[in-house]
Amino acid sequence: MPRSIQEILDHADRLAHWFETYEPAQGDERPVEEYLLQRAAVARARSERQVLDAVSAARAAGIPWARIGRLLGTSAQAAQQRYGPVVERV
Repeated sequence: MPRSIQEILDHADRLAHWFETYEPAQGDERPVEEYLLQRAAVARARSERQVLDAVSAARAAGIPWARIGRLLGTSAQAAQQRYGPVVERV
């Protein structure tokens, strides 16, 4: 949805005002350790998605489970058990 320059500037002014006048409410703040844990969990999920996509591409290219397992640092059987049901569904 295209916006005019003025609409963008007005929106930026509203955001700036919101940030400048923001007062944290009870429960808004959280420990750094909790934030870091959440970031690590998101990073792990993204990484797992990348591995799944790569395994799917490898299988589509005809790469055997034994080779995939070696590249993942596991056995062919373990790789197939973990990724096979998802890869075969796609």
